[in-house]
Amino acid sequence: MHSERYQRGLAQLETVSGPHGAAVIDSLNDIAPDLGRYVVEFAYGDIFARPGLDVKTRELATVAALTAMGTAAPQLKVHMQASLRVGASRQEIIETILQMIPYAGFPAAINAVTVARQVFSE
Repeated sequence: MHSERYQRGLAQLETVSGPHGAAVIDSLNDIAPDLGRYVVEFAYGDIFARPGLDVKTRELATVAALTAMGTAAPQLKVHMQASLRVGASRQEIIETILQMIPYAGFPAAINAVTVARQVFSE
């Protein structure tokens, strides 16, 4: 039913995010199922499944990008959970956030630490 690309992306999403990623995709089914399909196929089937970086590095890079954006707290939470799931330590996540201060500023870092506090307490 779904393409090989979709199946590859879904497998990668489940490996990296466990139930959290699938919940995000499922939450889109009633209003924007194509958006969920794009996330699975492109972000996970094409990008996350590439061989050039391990999944821990990919997740920490994603945490860095979402921290710098400063506008994606729900997605940052999912990717912090995924980072922990694939072997990143709490300290590595905090260091990734701190690395963003010169590029994104203190408010973005403080907001990301607030998300980290929530994730670490779960």
